Amino acid sequence: MGEIIKGKPVAEQISADLAREVQGLKLRGIVPGLTIIRVGARGDDLAYERGALKRCEQIGLAVRVCELPENISQEIFIKALEGINQDPGTHGILLFRPLPGQLDEGVIKHVIRPEKDVDCFSPVNVAKLVEGDPSGFPPCTPTAVMEMLKFYKVPLKGRRAAVLGRSMVVGKPVAFLLLSEDATVTICHSRTLDLAQEMARADIIVAAVGRARMVKRDFVKPGAVVVDVGINVDERGELCGDVDFEGCLDRVSMITPVPGGVGSVTTSVLAKHVVKACRQQTGILE
Repeated sequence: MGEIIKGKPVAEQISADLAREVQGLKLRGIVPGLTIIRVGARGDDLAYERGALKRCEQIGLAVRVCELPENISQEIFIKALEGINQDPGTHGILLFRPLPGQLDEGVIKHVIRPEKDVDCFSPVNVAKLVEGDPSGFPPCTPTAVMEMLKFYKVPLKGRRAAVLGRSMVVGKPVAFLLLSEDATVTICHSRTLDLAQEMARADIIVAAVGRARMVKRDFVKPGAVVVDVGINVDERGELCGDVDFEGCLDRVSMITPVPGGVGSVTTSVLAKHVVKACRQQTGILE
């Protein structure tokens, strides 16, 4: 029977460390600040926002929400974003995506200031991710995957890792982060030939494809570590991941649950990125 590795202890450890760090910054008269930009009121955005507000306030960050109407024009949106770019009390900006159709993300991603872009929207941070530049900000969810692997002492150097999914939200970024830790990485997707066979070679599987219980028992090498990033609703209306959790549990060495796994770490990573951005912008790097 594999060990079920949960996100809560990871999030609590990150948050406790950050709270001490933020207290030290406050003693120097600096309060790390996050501005969340939300266009409209999508249910998933609101749920994440509630979690982010709670986590950041627990740690001691200053957080505000800039709520904009769903029918906002691109010109007005960019003016609002530029104002937040210039706000000295905002060290980190989280912009919920996808944006409504009238807003061109291809233009807007060049407007957000890279040093405040704490969830890797700017092409500058994408380039830093690819180059392995530690001054950048990888997306929060892939970083949460890495935080979990580190917390549970999963060895990565020289290990085979298979990432299922190739989006810029999780798949590609987590592949680059695994590469930076000297793992040997294969990115698998819907067009991969002999998909199950390819994935079953891996010591570590990161599933981020967005299909309920797609990763079956035969996808998993005995003793592998499985990190499930998927959040889906199955035919019974129940929340589930991309992995057939019950079918794989006795085959793995470690596996994350859904819910209660990677998702619960993401807001702590967001806060960590805000504190990092604050330090970089104020020159307090020690």
